Amino acid sequence: MKLWGQPVHPLTSIARELRLTVFEMINSAKSGHLGGSFSVLDIMTVLYFTNIFNFDRDHFILSPGHLSATLYAILGKIGKIPESSLPTFSQIDSILESHTNSQVPGVEFSSGALGQGLSFASGLALGDKGHHTICLTTDGEHDEGQIWEAIMFANKYHLGNLINIIDCNHMQIGGSTDEIMPLDELAAKYIRFGWTVQTIDGHNFYQLEKALKTAKNSTIYPACIIAQTTMGKGISFMENDYHYHDVKKLSPEIYQKAISELSK
Repeated sequence: MKLWGQPVHPLTSIARELRLTVFEMINSAKSGHLGGSFSVLDIMTVLYFTNIFNFDRDHFILSPGHLSATLYAILGKIGKIPESSLPTFSQIDSILESHTNSQVPGVEFSSGALGQGLSFASGLALGDKGHHTICLTTDGEHDEGQIWEAIMFANKYHLGNLINIIDCNHMQIGGSTDEIMPLDELAAKYIRFGWTVQTIDGHNFYQLEKALKTAKNSTIYPACIIAQTTMGKGISFMENDYHYHDVKKLSPEIYQKAISELSK
């Protein structure tokens, strides 16, 4: 079977299952960042369900820790945590907190304020040059000055084992990135700071695999992958709508409409 001129990728069904899981987790919690959790989901599916990296040895840092539901769903599917624990997401006394919690097996970074993950990842990459460190950041996080300090640091220390994947969904909690803080010529800025840069479709599994393999082989310079994504990808009426950045209780009608689309 082909889709848009390419064979349907084997990861498509896994991503579909994960979207359903993440949606149910956030809906049950009556709180969660659904839009971003869906925009990064295909990226993280390729990271964890291919053999490009080995996260028993390589490192993954999810800088936007409020997208934790996607990481927890993946960790459940690969057996790092019990899948039976996923319905406890963001509940009182649950280890599966709304922001990533390093007490959870498979999570290396407890998150808080945005913009910190790339600095943490740079330190890991410097201290463990024998393995790769992959950091997932967002375009909105580039409003933070700490991101740019880490970008300079990675170049100075020649962190060729560091990969920063930027989820560019062009949305933040209060509107579009163009309205809040435009990121003009983001690729050119990274290049000027001494990084290699690729720009891809962040929902195309073939492009993601190719870009990650290329970045992995960039052993001299830190590598940046700018992944163009869609906030809320998979639920048409939520896509590119910042009102679904942070989702509270959904009405039964909205819930059924979303489930219908995710189940196709």
